[in-house]
Amino acid sequence: MDRSTRRPAHIAPLLGALLGAIAATGFAPLDLWPLTLLGFAGWIALVHRARGLKSALWIGWAFGVGHFTVNNNWFQHAFDFQDKMPPVLGYFAAVGLALYLAVYPAMAAGLAWRFGRRPQVDLGYLLIFGAAWIVTEWLRAVVFTGYAWDPVGVVWMPVIGVARLAAYVGTYALSGLTIVAAGSLLLVKRQVKVPAGIAAALVLAALSASWTNASDAAATGPAIRIVQPNIGNDDRGERGGERALDALIALSGKAGPRPRPRLIVWPEGLIRDFLESGYPGYVYAGQWPDTIRRRIARTLGPRDALMTSGDTLAFDRNDDVVGAANSVLAIAPNAQIVGRYDKAHLVPYGEYLPIPWLLKPLGLARLVPGDMDFTPGNGPGNIVLPGFGAIGVQVCYEIIFSGQLVDRAHRPRIIVNPSNDAWFGTWGSPQFLAQARMRAIEEGLPLVRATPTGISAVIAADGRLLATIPHETAGAIETPIPPALVPTLFSRTGNWMAGGIAILLTLLAVAIRRRQR
Repeated sequence: MDRSTRRPAHIAPLLGALLGAIAATGFAPLDLWPLTLLGFAGWIALVHRARGLKSALWIGWAFGVGHFTVNNNWFQHAFDFQDKMPPVLGYFAAVGLALYLAVYPAMAAGLAWRFGRRPQVDLGYLLIFGAAWIVTEWLRAVVFTGYAWDPVGVVWMPVIGVARLAAYVGTYALSGLTIVAAGSLLLVKRQVKVPAGIAAALVLAALSASWTNASDAAATGPAIRIVQPNIGNDDRGERGGERALDALIALSGKAGPRPRPRLIVWPEGLIRDFLESGYPGYVYAGQWPDTIRRRIARTLGPRDALMTSGDTLAFDRNDDVVGAANSVLAIAPNAQIVGRYDKAHLVPYGEYLPIPWLLKPLGLARLVPGDMDFTPGNGPGNIVLPGFGAIGVQVCYEIIFSGQLVDRAHRPRIIVNPSNDAWFGTWGSPQFLAQARMRAIEEGLPLVRATPTGISAVIAADGRLLATIPHETAGAIETPIPPALVPTLFSRTGNWMAGGIAILLTLLAVAIRRRQR
């Protein structure tokens, strides 16, 4: 009798949930990536021993619940700043999110069991599992606007040489290959050549980091200055906007002639007053925008520019507000706005409330203050600034979406990512940084993050951290703008590469099975 038929039906899902939780420890801030490999290896074996397709789906779903509950525990922190919803609701929200996200590991497990399973775990089964994971992780990033947080490939960030494989195949494909690598541990006793070969490839990739670093920035080129005032969400009361502006200005440095131009980047979410002129007078409750911009411009030298987050409004012919955007505005030394980017990938429940006709009567509200939902911008774009060139912009949450960062027809020299990491706490903020580093690797572009409370950072085009301001620390970074690399393979193909790798893994599995026959 098969041993799996003697196991109580409830044991396998419980074990799956435990393995999912173990696998989650490989992400920041713990970075225990070997445990991720072991957790996935155990889960892959558990799915293989499932009694049927339904059982495999349940085991996959339980794994996902354990995995995403641990991985997204920071989600509760966002509810600590709400007046309309009690903080305890955040714990239910974190688990509720995991119950939904677990659908995707369940699908991967079902596909692997249905199309890859044989009497024993073999390479063909692992290849099918890897292909299924690529497809389902990509689906997680796009269905219902997507939730792409922490794809499995990000666990390799502490092993930067392996993480740099994303420059060729992208993060989702790297996740699928990670599944194959984890599953190969199950073959050690019977097919030692497979895990040995994969281990050798990983070691070679890890060692390659020492000779694949991007070059240093030119000492005479433009500089970039990142400002982090350490002002949390709970410090932004009635006069919080004025205090924040004072802190930002104080950390931006003094104006005056400089040997090179500076691009100063402020975080998201601190400027409470409107910065654009020309709105109807009734919308200006605080300082007039011209006054604020002149105060900002006093920090700028004659060749400097400053980029800051701020809300912008749209009006109809009757001067009634018809839309709002989460924008990044570029301000010149003459106090004029010389560029604008509107956030395109908005956060459900954060920047707009889905199905409001149902949720508002239930007492649910957006996590971001305000009664009006934001409207999305047009997608990846640049702000072109004299002396700096094309500056790509991604606001906060947008940075987690692989393959959606750059206007490929007009490649920027750097990506600026203003963010409000105060929502994410001590667990989510380092995860956010790790994903931003992966985006830099994929695109071969340097990337800078400016956050109110940290972690702010300057990231090289190869994913290395060049400078950081720690979490909950006030400070500023000023460095030469790092150079971009030549366009990577992934930057040219995007997530078509993930689809190609999934197909390749499937074809290899089919070829192996035919050869075995």
